[in-house]
Amino acid sequence: MTHASDTTTARGWSLGTVIHPGRIVAWTLLALGAIVMMVPLIYMVATSFKYPNEVYELNIIPHEPTLDNYTYIFQNTRFGIWFVNSLVTSTLVTISVLFFDSLVGYTLAKFKFRGREFIFIAILTTLMIPTEMLIVPWYIMAKNFGWLNSYWGIMFPGLITGFGVFLMRQFFSGIPDDYIHAARIDGLNEFQIWWKVAMPLVTPALSALAIFTFLGNWTAFLWPLIATNDRALYTVPVGLASFSGEFLSDWELIMTGATLATLPTLIVFIIFQRYIIRGVVLAGLKG
Repeated sequence: MTHASDTTTARGWSLGTVIHPGRIVAWTLLALGAIVMMVPLIYMVATSFKYPNEVYELNIIPHEPTLDNYTYIFQNTRFGIWFVNSLVTSTLVTISVLFFDSLVGYTLAKFKFRGREFIFIAILTTLMIPTEMLIVPWYIMAKNFGWLNSYWGIMFPGLITGFGVFLMRQFFSGIPDDYIHAARIDGLNEFQIWWKVAMPLVTPALSALAIFTFLGNWTAFLWPLIATNDRALYTVPVGLASFSGEFLSDWELIMTGATLATLPTLIVFIIFQRYIIRGVVLAGLKG
């Protein structure tokens, strides 16, 4: 009898939880949001399998699916080169940001020197400057130093970021100073302490920063467009824009390229989504 009562209670609690009005509303809103977010992605993938005369039809499933768009984009365009350009520049910028931002963040968090707070505030103020206002100074600098039409010209504005310095400084501030003092007693120099002691303790922040930096540079359009006019140096977003002309746009090719360009971002999100969530949550708690 006791077991039956407990079972009924458990079932009633479970049923009550499932049919709770608040949960139903929340799940409904989440489902609607997921549909709104997924439909454009599904339509993009579907369009990549359509012939040009079917592009403007709103059907999700193509009448005659074809791989001609994928064959064409690799055989008759430089999409493969653009893909490599984006991969190389995004990876190198991400490595640079992880190294320099964490080094500066560690310095601001664990070293006491005159002007430390002023430097930190000055770095934070760079987050308030719109990117569009920096385009002209960047271009003048790149032109004067001969960096236009080069990988370096594409990468140099993002090699160190104010947001990354802020994020790493917040995490390094949470590391107990006792760990640092113990490492110094053991004979480690400051660089070894940063690399061997501090860095392993801020892995969630490093992971989140790496993901945000890579995805931000992978989808960057404005500066790579301005910094390059050689088609062989285009990144994926700039290359895809070249498929759209003044009077005609090859939407089937644009959708095909966009589908291929989306794959790395999806892979990154699927594999590292727990680091993204954890990094954002911890950053908010430490802020």
